[in-house]
Amino acid sequence: MVASRISPDSRRDAAGAAPRFSWWLLGVMTLICLFTCIGLGFRIDPVRVVPPLTVLALLAAAGFWGQSSGRDRLAMGAVAFLQMTLFTIVGVVFAYALAARAGPLWDMRFAEADRWLGFDWPAVFQAADQAPFALWIGGFAYHSLTLQMVVAIVALSACGQAERLALTVAAAILAGFVTIALSGAVPAMGNVFDPTGYRHLWPSIAWMERDLITGLRDGSHRTLDLTQLMGIVSFPSYHATLPVLLAWAQRDIRGLRWTAPIWAGVTILATPLFGGHYGVDVIAGLALAPPALIVVRRLFAADRPQPVRNPRSPLGVRDAVA
Repeated sequence: MVASRISPDSRRDAAGAAPRFSWWLLGVMTLICLFTCIGLGFRIDPVRVVPPLTVLALLAAAGFWGQSSGRDRLAMGAVAFLQMTLFTIVGVVFAYALAARAGPLWDMRFAEADRWLGFDWPAVFQAADQAPFALWIGGFAYHSLTLQMVVAIVALSACGQAERLALTVAAAILAGFVTIALSGAVPAMGNVFDPTGYRHLWPSIAWMERDLITGLRDGSHRTLDLTQLMGIVSFPSYHATLPVLLAWAQRDIRGLRWTAPIWAGVTILATPLFGGHYGVDVIAGLALAPPALIVVRRLFAADRPQPVRNPRSPLGVRDAVA
């Protein structure tokens, strides 16, 4: 069998394509975030900034030490955690800035779209309130999105799947960037319902963030506590996008190839209840995952080193027996 031979150095360059894209995307996102924050009067609590900076410093040190000591799996895991942590901090601040500048709310349009699609949320809420055990499962799944990401990064790092880990992180950052940008264009409070009218149904994130969003929009909330940044994106739902990417990433890992998709599915189903999302939020979030993966994989392929040419080979490449 004839195959293209690529040197170890070229493979290392190829494996670094997706992480480089993630760093570039994080840089662009940070610049746009800073530009959006101009004139809004945001202040950062100096005491609360210490914990996240400490975490970022430790992750950067772990990545540097892993790379310099030849511990590749440690390095790839640390870099992935570092990039996702940076994305979370910058992304939430970016979402806050967009909310502070956003125009009229789109809730009535989203609610109308849900009715057109056949979503009867009062009936769904009432039915869910009669199933407390299912609510606990759904609540755990919804609020475990960070844990799902941790499991995916650790599993992929432990298995040495550097390329897939890097692709997943890059796709997650790209999809998250698009999600936040869209939320600024079509802002919404979310599918808010009053939990006091139910026996078992938990307060949704949208219910708990009402004052935060109102404060961002009217200018009364301008102090950023980097230890308690809350996701305020309604449309599209990132809780629908990220589980799909994580399940795709773990599809070949024993013990997770079935667990991850089930975990992701329960998370997505629970998103309207516990996140306070409209049905169209979830649908749009699901629709974002495949394009994000396609874009990142094509960029990665474009940056992949080409096979070494051999003019003596009839195929124009260096022959290798596979």
